[in-house]
Amino acid sequence: MPRIRAVLRVVVPALLIVAWLAGASFGGPLFGKIDEVSSNDQTAYLPSSAEATEVQQRLDEFNDSDQIPAIAVFTSETPLDDEAQGLIGDAVSAASADASPALISDDGLAMQAFVPLDSPDDVPQLGETLRADAPAGVTVQITGPAGFSADLKSGFAGIDGLLLGVALGAVLVILVLVYRSAFLPFVVLATSLFALCVALLVVWWLAKWDVLLLSGQTQGILFILVIGAATDYALLFVSRFREALRHTTDRAHAIRTAWRGSLEPIAASGGTVIAGLLCLLLSDLKSNSTLGPVAAIGIVFAMLSALTLLPALLYTFGRAVFWPRRISEDRPERDADPVESATLASARASREGAGLPAARTLPAPRTASDPRPTGLWGRLGSLIARRPRVIWIATTLVLLAGVAAVPQLKADGVPQSDLVLGASEARDGQAALGEHFPGGSGSPASIVVPETAWQDAADILLAADGVSDVSISSTDSPSGSAPVTEDGITGFGGSTPTPTVSGGDVLLQATLTDAADSEAAAETVRALRDSLHDTGAIVGGVTATAIDTNDASVHDRNLIIPVVLGVILVILMLLLRSILAPILLILTTVLSFGTAMGVSALIFNHVLGFPGADPAVPLYGFVFLVALGIDYNIFLMTRVREESLAYGTRSGILRGLSATGGVITSAGIVLAATFAALGVIPILFLAQLAFIVAFGVLLDTFVVRSLLVPALAYDIGRKIWWPAKMR
Repeated sequence: MPRIRAVLRVVVPALLIVAWLAGASFGGPLFGKIDEVSSNDQTAYLPSSAEATEVQQRLDEFNDSDQIPAIAVFTSETPLDDEAQGLIGDAVSAASADASPALISDDGLAMQAFVPLDSPDDVPQLGETLRADAPAGVTVQITGPAGFSADLKSGFAGIDGLLLGVALGAVLVILVLVYRSAFLPFVVLATSLFALCVALLVVWWLAKWDVLLLSGQTQGILFILVIGAATDYALLFVSRFREALRHTTDRAHAIRTAWRGSLEPIAASGGTVIAGLLCLLLSDLKSNSTLGPVAAIGIVFAMLSALTLLPALLYTFGRAVFWPRRISEDRPERDADPVESATLASARASREGAGLPAARTLPAPRTASDPRPTGLWGRLGSLIARRPRVIWIATTLVLLAGVAAVPQLKADGVPQSDLVLGASEARDGQAALGEHFPGGSGSPASIVVPETAWQDAADILLAADGVSDVSISSTDSPSGSAPVTEDGITGFGGSTPTPTVSGGDVLLQATLTDAADSEAAAETVRALRDSLHDTGAIVGGVTATAIDTNDASVHDRNLIIPVVLGVILVILMLLLRSILAPILLILTTVLSFGTAMGVSALIFNHVLGFPGADPAVPLYGFVFLVALGIDYNIFLMTRVREESLAYGTRSGILRGLSATGGVITSAGIVLAATFAALGVIPILFLAQLAFIVAFGVLLDTFVVRSLLVPALAYDIGRKIWWPAKMR
């Protein structure tokens, strides 16, 4: 039997390490292949019942091609003469045989042409070709749906390399400072990286099989979430392992002790995050509902890695993992607990009876006299013990001051042209297009209307404010559409094109006078939907897609936030065997979230000058801050409950704060740094989410968990566990 145990101690860790290595070897190469299974098409994530979705699904019925339209804009400071116009027309024709004729603006200073492309990847080549053939002094810019899609793809291009490198680098630096070890930081980082590789392996194949939708946004959040969470869980486990090594020379015993002490907080923490993320399945937007399971898969592997791979690595290397630091094997015995002494004596006798050498195990540092913890966290605990009520009231007032700025957060949507930060050719081209042509050129509103009512619908469109002109889809027309007036379809060369009919419907396209992503265009489309209702028409297009996306985001925010709160509250009640403590923890976390949003609003508006925020920003911020922020309260309060069972609630609070202070602070800094890394991707949504979560996590770490929660719990005392009675 002893020989079998000895073999298992070698075989089990080895098998675990090999299994994770195998999973990582299959998942690692997929980092460069995510484009094969992901999409950033906004309409792909709308609910199937949205008007914009219905229209988008039917566009192929009226057009022979599913290519993406690009708009080439040619501008000059002087009027374009006949020669220049001819050269531009020739350049467009040479660039694409399917391009529309180049049209001159009324002021003669610009021309535009529609060029269908197979992929946004073709945008750079199109721009180079047109610039090479354009007349001297003419500026060429590519915009339209293809141009903005190319900008988004370019913005997300750094996720596989830049984002991952910055996040891992930041975590490595923090771990080196925390552990002051040459080896342990790489062990912890390997745990996080292996978890990410295996999670990506699962997510990639689920996306390949069309089980999940994957976008650049979801991909970036998955990377950051797994690295941050896995590192946090590893920090907690290493802390327990190091603590156990101070009381035993048997590394297997230390691993078991650390595993038992870490299992409940890691499982509860990960389970809380997973439950919060899965609440996103209630979302109407597929971008939200698919993020839930994708991120939950990442958290599952982060937990598994911290509870299997990390223990195997720590067991393999033992105390050497802390090199050059040395974990002392001895600690002074201080009035050992008689129950613990009896337990240790029994364990020693059992080992000797089994023929095993007795592990040199020392009693845990618990005393009946309850000595005050020392160090920074001990001093903070002493301060809390002296003035608990003053501390939690003052802290609450400071946090409420931040909450007061929440109404300044402009989370009602942003124009498509502002989604990408920094320079944008598509945005500049859209501005030039709006200066010389109707603002909505190239991104018309698409209206699917019954064949019998199309003229009535066209008359309504022509009479509407905000509509420049109307056309109807027709395969008889060389351009694929024909202009429509109050008298019907305008003919070409003496012949009148016939509308393309599919399923008893025709397709009208209305060019808006305002830019398709402007608030004025949104008001026009909303008004058109109301006025066209009696004709049976449905309205889609770029503007309609943005409207439906924002409306669905607001619906999700109002539905999911209360559900997340309820689910997490139930989990905390089961974990802490209490009602009052979980309610107070939830309230403090919500207060912290409100402060983070208020401060973020001030920073976004008055420091960074952002144009606004997507309605999903508060929802994502809430899910991550509440689900992740409650982690630190779980780490703290599970240890407080453990200590309270031995020493009483108030002493347990001080001991729990002292025992978890360092590890939770390190975990908070790591998680904040990893989310802050999202800021290197020039996408407005990710930059805002990076600041909100990073600031909120630091607020939770240094204020809520360090001051507010301990002071409030200490002031309440034993009643914090109500209705249970802590004995």
